[in-house]
Amino acid sequence: MAGKLFAKHFVRKLFLEDWGLKLIALVITLALWLGVTGLSTPTTRRITVPLNIYVSNNAEITNAPLQEVEIVITGDKARIDQINKSDLTATRDLTDELPGDRVVSLSPENVSIPLPQGVKLVEVTPSRIPVNLEAIAEREIDVKPQTEGSPATGFEVYSVSVSPPKIRVRGPASFINTLDFVETVKIDLSGKKGEFTAKQMPVSVSNPKAAVLNTVVDVYFRIGEKRVERTFTMPLPDKPARTVTFIVYGPRSLLAKARADAFKVVLVPDGELPNVQVELPPDLQDVAKITSIKSNLRVYD
Repeated sequence: MAGKLFAKHFVRKLFLEDWGLKLIALVITLALWLGVTGLSTPTTRRITVPLNIYVSNNAEITNAPLQEVEIVITGDKARIDQINKSDLTATRDLTDELPGDRVVSLSPENVSIPLPQGVKLVEVTPSRIPVNLEAIAEREIDVKPQTEGSPATGFEVYSVSVSPPKIRVRGPASFINTLDFVETVKIDLSGKKGEFTAKQMPVSVSNPKAAVLNTVVDVYFRIGEKRVERTFTMPLPDKPARTVTFIVYGPRSLLAKARADAFKVVLVPDGELPNVQVELPPDLQDVAKITSIKSNLRVYD
């Protein structure tokens, strides 16, 4: 009898007393359950994202691999809805791969992408892409100045020198090994009359995958009066019956006033027939040169 009374009291207390509070607690519990189950609703979404391929510092991709891939992700709908597509980039690591032509696989196992907790990558399309991985080479290359415009009327460029004359270039071996020179930006020679130095001229290469390690050079120009040729004839030393005829290439005004006896003729022993040499006078040594020497010297002279 006592047991029946206790059971009746317990049931009455459980269901009838404080029923308002218990109803509120039930509503809250139900709301929480709906909220949790709502967040857990599985969703699948297909997105196109950029593809980055990482390679070692001693290699370079020389073909044009795919720039984007299509991925499929799955997980909590609310979390997927919060993903900003611009924050997603798919990455494939090839830093341990040796140079060569290869077909690279793309899968959830080897492609990494920053996804929130509860969302995972399930598919990558395409699943395979061709990649040409080439070794990197580095060597010193001659620098070739580029110019535009012309010196002042009656003047010409005598010589051009670059400092440093060579620079180091780094890039794909197939490109670096066939590179003969690199070029400066164009240097304007318009109206120039004398010597001048174009300082800190940028140097570049045409291949976007190659890079110059010294990006600027100084270029020194020697500009002077236009040069012409003039022929001189004079007797050989100690052999007045024999002569030497030589052609000098130099500035017009200096050659116009040059005298034959200002040049020095030297006979250098060379077997039976001496070698005839001509030396320029001091005022022509840096700006002129001998282009031809002929003499009527004979073996029996």
